Amino acid sequence: MSRQTAVDTSELLRELRIDRDGRPSRTRRRWLLVAAVVLVVLGATLWLAWSRLSVPTVRTVAARAAAPAGGAGSVLDASGYVTARRQATVSAKITGKVTEESIEEGMRVAEGAVLARLDDTEAKAQLALARAQLAAARSQDGEIRAQLHQAERDYARSQELLNRQLVAEQAMDAARAQRDMLRAKLAAAQEAIRVATESVSVAQVQLDNTVIRAPFSGVVVAKSAQPGEMISPISAGGGFTRTGIGTIVDMDSLEFQVDVNESYINRVTAGQRVEATLNAYPDWKIPGSVIAIIPTADRSKATVKVRIAISAKDARIVPDMGVRVGFLGDAAAASRAPVAAGVLVPGDAVRSDGTVFVYAAGRVERRSVTPGQAVGAEREIVKGLRAGERVVIAPPPSLKDGAAVRIAEK
Repeated sequence: MSRQTAVDTSELLRELRIDRDGRPSRTRRRWLLVAAVVLVVLGATLWLAWSRLSVPTVRTVAARAAAPAGGAGSVLDASGYVTARRQATVSAKITGKVTEESIEEGMRVAEGAVLARLDDTEAKAQLALARAQLAAARSQDGEIRAQLHQAERDYARSQELLNRQLVAEQAMDAARAQRDMLRAKLAAAQEAIRVATESVSVAQVQLDNTVIRAPFSGVVVAKSAQPGEMISPISAGGGFTRTGIGTIVDMDSLEFQVDVNESYINRVTAGQRVEATLNAYPDWKIPGSVIAIIPTADRSKATVKVRIAISAKDARIVPDMGVRVGFLGDAAAASRAPVAAGVLVPGDAVRSDGTVFVYAAGRVERRSVTPGQAVGAEREIVKGLRAGERVVIAPPPSLKDGAAVRIAEK
Protein backbone atom coordinates (compact mmCIF):
# COMPACT_ATOMS: atom_id res chain seq x y z
CA MET A 1 0.00 0.00 0.00
CA SER A 2 2.89 2.33 0.82
CA ARG A 3 4.49 1.64 -2.55
CA GLN A 4 1.35 2.62 -4.40
CA THR A 5 1.21 5.88 -2.45
CA ALA A 6 4.81 6.68 -3.29
CA VAL A 7 4.11 6.21 -7.02
CA ASP A 8 1.10 8.53 -6.88
CA THR A 9 3.13 11.20 -5.08
CA SER A 10 5.88 11.01 -7.68
CA GLU A 11 3.39 11.48 -10.50
CA LEU A 12 1.90 14.49 -8.81
CA LEU A 13 5.29 16.13 -8.38
CA ARG A 14 6.11 15.48 -12.04
CA GLU A 15 2.96 17.26 -13.12
CA LEU A 16 3.76 20.28 -11.00
CA ARG A 17 7.15 20.82 -12.67
CA ILE A 18 7.44 23.89 -15.00
CA ASP A 19 8.29 22.96 -18.55
CA ARG A 20 10.50 25.86 -19.68
CA ASP A 21 11.07 24.40 -23.16
CA GLY A 22 7.39 23.92 -24.02
CA ARG A 23 4.72 26.23 -25.58
CA PRO A 24 3.85 29.55 -23.87
CA SER A 25 0.78 29.79 -21.71
CA ARG A 26 -2.57 31.13 -22.91
CA THR A 27 -2.23 34.46 -21.03
CA ARG A 28 1.12 35.12 -22.61
CA ARG A 29 -0.23 34.50 -26.10
CA ARG A 30 -3.10 36.94 -25.45
CA TRP A 31 -0.73 39.74 -24.44
CA LEU A 32 1.41 39.16 -27.50
CA LEU A 33 -1.69 39.46 -29.73
CA VAL A 34 -2.77 42.74 -28.08
CA ALA A 35 0.70 44.19 -28.52
CA ALA A 36 0.69 43.28 -32.21
CA VAL A 37 -2.71 44.99 -32.76
CA VAL A 38 -1.53 48.14 -30.99
CA LEU A 39 1.57 48.27 -33.17
CA VAL A 40 -0.54 47.90 -36.35
CA VAL A 41 -2.99 50.67 -35.32
CA LEU A 42 -0.13 52.97 -34.33
CA GLY A 43 1.61 52.36 -37.62
CA ALA A 44 -1.57 53.05 -39.61
CA THR A 45 -2.18 56.27 -37.67
CA LEU A 46 1.34 57.45 -38.30
CA TRP A 47 1.02 56.62 -42.00
CA LEU A 48 -2.28 58.54 -42.34
CA ALA A 49 -0.82 61.52 -40.52
CA TRP A 50 2.19 61.50 -42.81
CA SER A 51 -0.10 61.20 -45.85
CA ARG A 52 -2.21 64.18 -44.78
CA LEU A 53 0.87 66.26 -44.15
CA SER A 54 2.24 65.38 -47.58
CA VAL A 55 -1.04 66.31 -49.45
CA PRO A 56 -1.18 70.09 -50.00
CA THR A 57 -4.26 72.10 -49.03
CA VAL A 58 -5.58 74.49 -51.67
CA ARG A 59 -8.46 76.89 -52.21
CA THR A 60 -10.64 76.61 -55.33
CA VAL A 61 -13.25 78.74 -57.07
CA ALA A 62 -15.62 78.06 -59.98
CA ALA A 63 -14.96 79.89 -63.24
CA ARG A 64 -17.93 82.07 -64.08
CA ALA A 65 -19.27 83.18 -67.42
CA ALA A 66 -18.33 86.71 -68.34
CA ALA A 67 -20.83 89.38 -69.34
CA PRO A 68 -21.75 89.38 -73.03
CA ALA A 69 -19.93 91.78 -75.30
CA GLY A 70 -21.37 95.23 -75.28
CA GLY A 71 -22.98 94.82 -71.83
CA ALA A 72 -22.75 97.37 -69.08
CA GLY A 73 -22.00 96.84 -65.42
CA SER A 74 -24.48 97.55 -62.65
CA VAL A 75 -24.19 101.00 -61.15
CA LEU A 76 -26.88 100.47 -58.51
CA ASP A 77 -28.81 97.56 -57.00
CA ALA A 78 -32.28 97.78 -55.46
CA SER A 79 -34.98 95.40 -54.31
CA GLY A 80 -38.73 95.47 -54.80
CA TYR A 81 -41.73 93.48 -55.97
CA VAL A 82 -43.67 92.49 -59.06
CA THR A 83 -46.82 94.58 -59.36
CA ALA A 84 -49.75 94.74 -61.79
CA ARG A 85 -50.95 98.03 -63.26
CA ARG A 86 -54.35 96.47 -64.11
CA GLN A 87 -55.83 94.54 -61.22
CA ALA A 88 -59.48 94.59 -60.21
CA THR A 89 -61.71 93.02 -57.59
CA VAL A 90 -64.81 92.44 -59.71
CA SER A 91 -68.16 93.16 -58.06
CA ALA A 92 -71.78 93.73 -59.12
CA LYS A 93 -73.49 97.09 -59.61
CA ILE A 94 -76.46 95.94 -57.55
CA THR A 95 -77.06 94.00 -54.35
CA GLY A 96 -78.18 90.44 -54.92
CA LYS A 97 -77.75 86.77 -54.15
CA VAL A 98 -75.21 84.77 -56.13
CA THR A 99 -76.90 81.95 -58.03
CA GLU A 100 -74.05 80.87 -60.30
CA GLU A 101 -70.27 81.34 -60.31
CA SER A 102 -67.96 80.05 -63.04
CA ILE A 103 -64.45 81.06 -61.98
CA GLU A 104 -61.58 79.36 -60.14
CA GLU A 105 -58.16 80.57 -59.07
CA GLY A 106 -55.66 80.37 -61.90
CA MET A 107 -58.32 80.47 -64.62
CA ARG A 108 -57.64 82.74 -67.61
CA VAL A 109 -60.69 84.76 -68.67
CA ALA A 110 -61.35 86.95 -71.68
CA GLU A 111 -62.81 90.44 -71.60
CA GLY A 112 -66.62 90.24 -71.29
CA ALA A 113 -66.65 86.62 -70.10
CA VAL A 114 -69.40 85.76 -67.59
CA LEU A 115 -67.92 85.36 -64.12
CA ALA A 116 -71.11 84.98 -62.04
CA ARG A 117 -74.87 85.52 -62.08
CA LEU A 118 -77.16 87.01 -59.42
CA ASP A 119 -80.80 86.22 -58.69
CA ASP A 120 -82.67 87.92 -61.56
CA THR A 121 -86.31 87.15 -60.59
CA GLU A 122 -87.18 90.73 -59.66
CA ALA A 123 -85.26 92.20 -62.59
CA LYS A 124 -87.11 89.97 -65.05
CA ALA A 125 -90.46 90.99 -63.50
CA GLN A 126 -89.60 94.66 -63.85
CA LEU A 127 -88.62 94.13 -67.47
CA ALA A 128 -91.89 92.33 -68.20
CA LEU A 129 -93.88 95.18 -66.60
CA ALA A 130 -92.01 97.80 -68.61
CA ARG A 131 -92.64 95.92 -71.83
CA ALA A 132 -96.34 95.63 -70.99
CA GLN A 133 -96.55 99.38 -70.36
CA LEU A 134 -94.86 99.99 -73.69
CA ALA A 135 -97.36 97.74 -75.45
CA ALA A 136 -100.27 99.60 -73.81
CA ALA A 137 -98.84 102.97 -74.84
CA ARG A 138 -98.47 101.81 -78.42
CA SER A 139 -102.05 100.47 -78.44
CA GLN A 140 -103.38 103.80 -77.17
CA ASP A 141 -101.34 105.58 -79.80
CA GLY A 142 -103.02 103.52 -82.53
CA GLU A 143 -106.49 104.34 -81.21
CA ILE A 144 -105.75 108.06 -81.07
CA ARG A 145 -104.35 108.00 -84.59
CA ALA A 146 -107.62 106.46 -85.87
CA GLN A 147 -109.71 109.08 -84.07
CA LEU A 148 -107.50 111.86 -85.39
CA HIS A 149 -107.85 110.57 -88.92
CA GLN A 150 -111.65 110.76 -88.59
CA ALA A 151 -111.46 114.22 -87.01
CA GLU A 152 -109.32 115.48 -89.89
CA ARG A 153 -111.94 114.26 -92.37
CA ASP A 154 -114.80 115.85 -90.34
CA TYR A 155 -112.94 119.14 -90.20
CA ALA A 156 -112.36 119.14 -93.97
CA ARG A 157 -116.02 118.35 -94.60
CA SER A 158 -117.19 121.11 -92.24
CA GLN A 159 -114.86 123.56 -93.97
CA GLU A 160 -116.45 122.72 -97.33
CA LEU A 161 -120.02 123.09 -96.00
CA LEU A 162 -119.16 126.38 -94.33
CA ASN A 163 -117.87 127.73 -97.62
CA ARG A 164 -121.26 126.88 -99.17
CA GLN A 165 -123.11 128.57 -96.32
CA LEU A 166 -124.76 125.23 -95.45
CA VAL A 167 -123.67 124.98 -91.77
CA ALA A 168 -123.22 127.40 -88.98
CA GLU A 169 -119.78 128.63 -87.99
CA GLN A 170 -120.25 126.93 -84.58
CA ALA A 171 -120.12 123.50 -86.22
CA MET A 172 -116.83 124.48 -87.86
CA ASP A 173 -115.37 125.51 -84.49
CA ALA A 174 -116.44 122.19 -82.92
CA ALA A 175 -114.75 120.19 -85.71
CA ARG A 176 -111.57 122.24 -85.35
CA ALA A 177 -111.51 121.75 -81.56
CA GLN A 178 -111.97 118.00 -81.91
CA ARG A 179 -109.10 117.79 -84.38
CA ASP A 180 -106.72 119.84 -82.21
CA MET A 181 -107.60 117.81 -79.10
CA LEU A 182 -106.79 114.54 -80.84
CA ARG A 183 -103.53 115.99 -82.14
CA ALA A 184 -102.56 116.83 -78.54
CA LYS A 185 -103.55 113.34 -77.40
CA LEU A 186 -101.39 111.84 -80.14
CA ALA A 187 -98.38 113.88 -79.00
CA ALA A 188 -98.98 112.74 -75.41
CA ALA A 189 -99.29 109.13 -76.55
CA GLN A 190 -96.03 109.37 -78.45
CA GLU A 191 -94.31 110.78 -75.36
CA ALA A 192 -95.77 107.94 -73.30
CA ILE A 193 -94.31 105.47 -75.81
CA ARG A 194 -90.91 107.12 -75.46
CA VAL A 195 -91.10 106.94 -71.66
CA ALA A 196 -92.20 103.32 -71.80
CA THR A 197 -89.33 102.54 -74.16
CA GLU A 198 -86.85 104.11 -71.75
CA SER A 199 -88.41 102.12 -68.93
CA VAL A 200 -87.80 98.95 -70.88
CA SER A 201 -84.16 99.97 -71.40
CA VAL A 202 -83.72 100.65 -67.68
CA ALA A 203 -85.27 97.31 -66.79
CA GLN A 204 -83.00 95.60 -69.32
CA VAL A 205 -79.96 97.28 -67.74
CA GLN A 206 -81.09 96.09 -64.31
CA LEU A 207 -81.39 92.59 -65.69
CA ASP A 208 -77.96 92.83 -67.30
CA ASN A 209 -76.52 93.96 -63.94
CA THR A 210 -77.35 90.55 -62.54
CA VAL A 211 -74.70 89.12 -64.89
CA ILE A 212 -71.13 89.90 -63.74
CA ARG A 213 -68.57 90.01 -66.56
CA ALA A 214 -64.79 90.36 -66.74
CA PRO A 215 -63.78 94.01 -67.29
CA PHE A 216 -60.58 92.96 -69.10
CA SER A 217 -58.67 89.84 -70.06
CA GLY A 218 -56.55 88.36 -67.31
CA VAL A 219 -56.05 85.60 -64.77
CA VAL A 220 -58.22 85.00 -61.71
CA VAL A 221 -56.02 85.16 -58.61
CA ALA A 222 -58.74 85.09 -55.93
CA LYS A 223 -62.29 83.77 -55.62
CA SER A 224 -64.27 85.67 -52.99
CA ALA A 225 -67.90 84.50 -53.13
CA GLN A 226 -69.87 81.27 -53.43
CA PRO A 227 -73.39 80.56 -54.76
CA GLY A 228 -75.99 81.48 -52.14
CA GLU A 229 -74.04 84.40 -50.68
CA MET A 230 -75.18 88.00 -50.90
CA ILE A 231 -73.01 90.43 -52.80
CA SER A 232 -73.13 94.22 -52.84
CA PRO A 233 -71.05 97.01 -54.41
CA ILE A 234 -70.78 98.61 -50.96
CA SER A 235 -70.03 97.11 -47.59
CA ALA A 236 -73.18 96.23 -45.66
CA GLY A 237 -71.36 96.42 -42.33
CA GLY A 238 -72.73 93.14 -41.00
CA GLY A 239 -69.96 90.92 -42.30
CA PHE A 240 -72.32 88.59 -44.19
CA THR A 241 -72.35 90.49 -47.50
CA ARG A 242 -69.46 90.11 -49.94
CA THR A 243 -68.18 93.11 -51.86
CA GLY A 244 -66.64 91.18 -54.74
CA ILE A 245 -66.81 87.99 -56.76
CA GLY A 246 -63.08 87.63 -57.35
CA THR A 247 -59.85 89.38 -58.30
CA ILE A 248 -58.48 89.47 -61.87
CA VAL A 249 -54.95 90.48 -62.84
CA ASP A 250 -53.89 91.52 -66.33
CA MET A 251 -50.59 89.65 -66.63
CA ASP A 252 -49.57 91.82 -69.58
CA SER A 253 -49.48 94.83 -67.25
CA LEU A 254 -46.93 93.38 -64.82
CA GLU A 255 -43.94 95.52 -63.97
CA PHE A 256 -41.29 95.83 -61.27
CA GLN A 257 -41.49 98.47 -58.58
CA VAL A 258 -38.36 98.97 -56.48
CA ASP A 259 -37.39 101.35 -53.71
CA VAL A 260 -34.15 103.21 -54.37
CA ASN A 261 -32.34 105.00 -51.57
CA GLU A 262 -32.76 108.71 -52.14
CA SER A 263 -29.00 109.17 -51.80
CA TYR A 264 -28.47 107.21 -55.04
CA ILE A 265 -31.54 108.19 -57.07
CA ASN A 266 -29.30 110.41 -59.20
CA ARG A 267 -27.91 107.23 -60.77
CA VAL A 268 -31.33 106.30 -62.21
CA THR A 269 -32.77 107.83 -65.37
CA ALA A 270 -35.91 107.20 -67.43
CA GLY A 271 -35.31 104.59 -70.11
CA GLN A 272 -32.23 103.20 -68.36
CA ARG A 273 -31.63 99.50 -68.96
CA VAL A 274 -31.84 97.12 -66.00
CA GLU A 275 -31.26 93.45 -65.28
CA ALA A 276 -33.63 91.89 -62.76
CA THR A 277 -33.46 88.63 -60.82
CA LEU A 278 -36.48 87.06 -59.13
CA ASN A 279 -35.91 85.61 -55.67
CA ALA A 280 -37.68 82.45 -56.87
CA TYR A 281 -35.36 82.05 -59.90
CA PRO A 282 -31.93 83.42 -58.89
CA ASP A 283 -30.20 82.17 -62.07
CA TRP A 284 -32.69 83.80 -64.47
CA LYS A 285 -31.72 87.27 -65.70
CA ILE A 286 -34.70 89.35 -66.87
CA PRO A 287 -34.02 92.41 -69.04
CA GLY A 288 -36.03 95.58 -68.53
CA SER A 289 -35.98 99.36 -68.61
CA VAL A 290 -36.98 102.21 -66.32
CA ILE A 291 -40.49 103.51 -67.05
CA ALA A 292 -40.53 106.41 -64.62
CA ILE A 293 -39.23 107.69 -61.33
CA ILE A 294 -42.26 108.48 -59.17
CA PRO A 295 -41.73 112.11 -58.06
CA THR A 296 -42.22 111.61 -54.34
CA ALA A 297 -40.13 110.18 -51.52
CA ASP A 298 -41.03 108.00 -48.56
CA ARG A 299 -39.77 109.98 -45.58
CA SER A 300 -39.97 106.98 -43.23
CA LYS A 301 -37.66 104.87 -45.41
CA ALA A 302 -35.79 107.66 -47.26
CA THR A 303 -36.50 105.94 -50.59
CA VAL A 304 -37.95 106.82 -53.98
CA LYS A 305 -40.11 104.39 -55.93
CA VAL A 306 -39.06 103.48 -59.47
CA ARG A 307 -41.26 101.72 -62.06
CA ILE A 308 -39.55 99.25 -64.40
CA ALA A 309 -40.96 97.67 -67.57
CA ILE A 310 -40.39 93.95 -68.14
CA SER A 311 -38.97 93.30 -71.60
CA ALA A 312 -39.40 89.49 -71.55
CA LYS A 313 -42.92 88.38 -70.58
CA ASP A 314 -43.07 84.96 -68.95
CA ALA A 315 -45.69 82.92 -67.10
CA ARG A 316 -43.24 82.42 -64.21
CA ILE A 317 -43.50 86.11 -63.30
CA VAL A 318 -46.48 86.56 -60.98
CA PRO A 319 -47.62 89.50 -58.81
CA ASP A 320 -45.99 90.18 -55.43
CA MET A 321 -42.85 88.16 -56.17
CA GLY A 322 -39.67 89.57 -54.68
CA VAL A 323 -37.14 90.91 -57.19
CA ARG A 324 -33.66 92.40 -57.15
CA VAL A 325 -32.83 94.88 -59.87
CA GLY A 326 -29.44 95.99 -61.11
CA PHE A 327 -29.41 99.34 -62.92
CA LEU A 328 -26.92 99.14 -65.78
CA GLY A 329 -24.55 101.87 -66.91
CA ASP A 330 -25.10 103.73 -70.18
CA ALA A 331 -23.90 102.33 -73.49
CA ALA A 332 -21.13 104.91 -73.84
CA ALA A 333 -19.58 104.02 -70.51
CA ALA A 334 -20.01 100.33 -71.32
CA SER A 335 -18.13 100.72 -74.60
CA ARG A 336 -15.20 102.33 -72.80
CA ALA A 337 -15.07 99.75 -70.00
CA PRO A 338 -13.17 96.47 -70.44
CA VAL A 339 -15.59 93.67 -71.30
CA ALA A 340 -14.86 89.95 -71.14
CA ALA A 341 -16.29 87.44 -73.56
CA GLY A 342 -15.04 84.08 -72.15
CA VAL A 343 -14.93 83.05 -68.48
CA LEU A 344 -13.54 84.92 -65.49
CA VAL A 345 -11.29 83.55 -62.73
CA PRO A 346 -9.34 85.26 -59.94
CA GLY A 347 -6.18 86.86 -61.27
CA ASP A 348 -3.89 84.85 -58.98
CA ALA A 349 -5.29 81.57 -60.33
CA VAL A 350 -3.42 82.11 -63.64
CA ARG A 351 0.29 81.26 -63.49
CA SER A 352 2.92 83.29 -65.27
CA ASP A 353 3.33 80.55 -67.90
CA GLY A 354 -0.36 80.81 -68.92
CA THR A 355 -1.57 77.71 -67.10
CA VAL A 356 -4.15 77.01 -64.41
CA PHE A 357 -4.71 74.03 -62.13
CA VAL A 358 -8.21 72.58 -62.60
CA TYR A 359 -9.56 70.63 -59.62
CA ALA A 360 -11.70 67.50 -60.01
CA ALA A 361 -12.23 64.38 -57.86
CA GLY A 362 -9.51 65.16 -55.33
CA ARG A 363 -6.75 65.84 -57.89
CA VAL A 364 -5.58 68.76 -59.99
CA GLU A 365 -4.89 68.95 -63.69
CA ARG A 366 -2.43 71.46 -65.07
CA ARG A 367 -4.00 72.99 -68.13
CA SER A 368 -2.77 75.54 -70.66
CA VAL A 369 -5.25 78.35 -71.31
CA THR A 370 -5.41 81.53 -73.35
CA PRO A 371 -5.56 84.45 -70.91
CA GLY A 372 -7.27 87.66 -71.94
CA GLN A 373 -7.51 91.08 -70.41
CA ALA A 374 -7.77 91.85 -66.70
CA VAL A 375 -11.26 92.78 -65.47
CA GLY A 376 -10.79 94.28 -62.03
CA ALA A 377 -9.31 91.64 -59.72
CA GLU A 378 -10.25 88.91 -62.19
CA ARG A 379 -8.66 87.62 -65.36
CA GLU A 380 -10.42 86.71 -68.57
CA ILE A 381 -9.82 83.21 -69.98
CA VAL A 382 -10.58 83.28 -73.69
CA LYS A 383 -9.89 79.61 -74.41
CA GLY A 384 -9.19 76.39 -72.52
CA LEU A 385 -11.64 76.69 -69.60
CA ARG A 386 -15.39 76.29 -69.28
CA ALA A 387 -17.75 78.06 -66.91
CA GLY A 388 -18.32 76.00 -63.77
CA GLU A 389 -14.92 74.27 -63.73
CA ARG A 390 -13.04 74.83 -60.47
CA VAL A 391 -9.56 76.31 -60.53
CA VAL A 392 -6.97 76.52 -57.75
CA ILE A 393 -6.43 79.99 -56.32
CA ALA A 394 -2.76 80.96 -55.93
CA PRO A 395 -1.36 77.43 -56.55
CA PRO A 396 1.92 76.73 -54.67
CA PRO A 397 5.04 76.40 -56.85
CA SER A 398 5.52 72.79 -55.73
CA LEU A 399 2.09 71.69 -57.02
CA LYS A 400 2.40 69.12 -59.81
CA ASP A 401 0.08 67.90 -62.53
CA GLY A 402 -2.11 65.05 -61.26
CA ALA A 403 -1.23 65.68 -57.60
CA ALA A 404 -3.74 64.83 -54.89
CA VAL A 405 -4.94 67.85 -52.92
CA ARG A 406 -7.27 68.73 -50.11
CA ILE A 407 -9.77 71.59 -50.27
CA ALA A 408 -9.37 74.16 -47.53
CA GLU A 409 -12.36 74.48 -45.26
CA LYS A 410 -14.12 77.82 -45.51
